[in-house]
Amino acid sequence: MRCIKCPVKASVELRRHNSSFCSPHYLEFVRNQLARNVKRLRMFAPEDRILVAISGGKDSLALWDLLLEAGYSAVGLHIQLGIGEYSVRSAEVSQDFAQSRGAELIEFSLDQELGMGVPLLSRVLRRPPCSGCGLNKRYLFNKIALERGFTVVATGHNLDDEAATLMGNVLRWQREQLARQSPSLESNHPQMVRKVKPLYTLTERETASYCLIRGIDYVVEECPNAKGAHSLLYKDILNRIETESPGTKQQFFQGFLARMRPALQREQTVDLLACEECGQPTTGEVCSYCRMKDRVQNYIAVNAPNGASRRDT
Repeated sequence: MRCIKCPVKASVELRRHNSSFCSPHYLEFVRNQLARNVKRLRMFAPEDRILVAISGGKDSLALWDLLLEAGYSAVGLHIQLGIGEYSVRSAEVSQDFAQSRGAELIEFSLDQELGMGVPLLSRVLRRPPCSGCGLNKRYLFNKIALERGFTVVATGHNLDDEAATLMGNVLRWQREQLARQSPSLESNHPQMVRKVKPLYTLTERETASYCLIRGIDYVVEECPNAKGAHSLLYKDILNRIETESPGTKQQFFQGFLARMRPALQREQTVDLLACEECGQPTTGEVCSYCRMKDRVQNYIAVNAPNGASRRDT
């Protein structure tokens, strides 16, 4: 199997594109994907200040690497979630990458912000860990971006992520979530920063191949809290279909963006207000984050009356 661009032996095969590439031409392919996505959806311009959400995984580090290489002003943000050794390893990998590139990394501790990490937060809220984790990350990405003058928040969500999310939303016919699902979400409130997903046309395997060729070390293991998550089930189902019919995930998600989302957007009329407690955008008087924070503070007041926080190890 040879590269479609040159006579060299291919190192990466992309069945959904009926293509194969040598390492240098594969890197060119990935760079072109990012450039095309940014231009097509007008995600950001050279003068934008981009805050890149960094987990320590392959997708976020690949995105940060690509943006830095392309000359964008891209600063990483790593939120330490207090998930034991997994969080320790994620922070170390993020720090090492930033140091190797001479890039700026903002680090934020959920433990310091709330007085607890995700495992204890899940028990306090009596909700799955991913629920509280997602709420915190969405809120903090926007809040930190606003406070530090960033104009865009970029995340490493890939095609597998988007197709799995779409499947879950369709199975439950969650119209509001479907209307909001997009690789580029413009700000519709003065306190909301634009959100983009420049790698939405690349699969997990493709970002992993990029990292392998570029020599990027990343956290391989899944978050321990993800065990049993519906998103993993949907990814597995879609991967099985993809094996038999390459290109299915791309057709599924791109078809939604082209045919369904515009109609759903026209139906959606949501007026955002400023949260009475923090000023961040919300559909009610008090945002979900502040309501959650109130419950956490009440828990700490009861269980740590001297003010000592109940930290996860």
